[in-house]
Amino acid sequence: MASSGNPSGAPFVVQRDGRAATVADLAPLAFAGYAHFTAMQVRGGRVRGLDLHLDRLRSASKELFGRALPDDRMRSCLRAALEDGPADLSLTATVYLPAGEFTVADPDAEPEVLVRTGPPASGPRGPLALAPAEHERFFPAVKHVGEPAKTHFLRRAADRGFDDAVFVDRRGRLSEGTIWNLAFWDGSAVVWPAAEMLTGTTMGIVRRQLDRLGVPQRVREITTAGLPGLAGAVVMNSWTPGVAVHRIGPVSLPPAPAFVDLLHRAYAAEPLTSP
Repeated sequence: MASSGNPSGAPFVVQRDGRAATVADLAPLAFAGYAHFTAMQVRGGRVRGLDLHLDRLRSASKELFGRALPDDRMRSCLRAALEDGPADLSLTATVYLPAGEFTVADPDAEPEVLVRTGPPASGPRGPLALAPAEHERFFPAVKHVGEPAKTHFLRRAADRGFDDAVFVDRRGRLSEGTIWNLAFWDGSAVVWPAAEMLTGTTMGIVRRQLDRLGVPQRVREITTAGLPGLAGAVVMNSWTPGVAVHRIGPVSLPPAPAFVDLLHRAYAAEPLTSP
């Protein structure tokens, strides 16, 4: 079995279609980049927003491969990876075609699933400083692999003393971070950027729970020039529903702890579900 230890002694795993992955299984994928994935935090053997993860995998498979695996097959692969493991962990499910890259795939080939588990994560403490970078992701609505630009811009930002990068599109709109969604507070409502981006599962969880809490939400274009008029900003991803951002480029932003707390409360209101 491809696995690594953890402090509790229970194994983390790498599985292909619900079975322990072998070197022969993994070797063709080592240099492959035509695939998509979802990442989640498992707590007590359960997941928040499981429906959103399944929707993401289904729609991305249809976009990239023209077909998708049934949800029950996907859930079976997730359950297999959780068996005999620790109750709390990180899980990444990657979907790909055996044909790999740079080939014409068999139209009847079914996607396969690679699931990896590892230690649980909760993200950085923050607050973070983000460096604006002009970049638009290819297939922005798909969480696909093979994106060296993300690491490139992260490292360039770190070289300049920032914690990470934030992307600005050709129209000057802030869209998303390297591995993050953005959210802002205007003093009365949560503001989501209007731009082409990946809609994160945590973003989806927070949005529907804010609706249930009756918290106003708006979608509008956010530019660096408009940042001084905002009352707070965060980044969010599968690790966390909110890490405060105190600076984007040269513009400082208020800490807004109540805004961060609101997002964490909304996320915590989402029920945990077993795969």
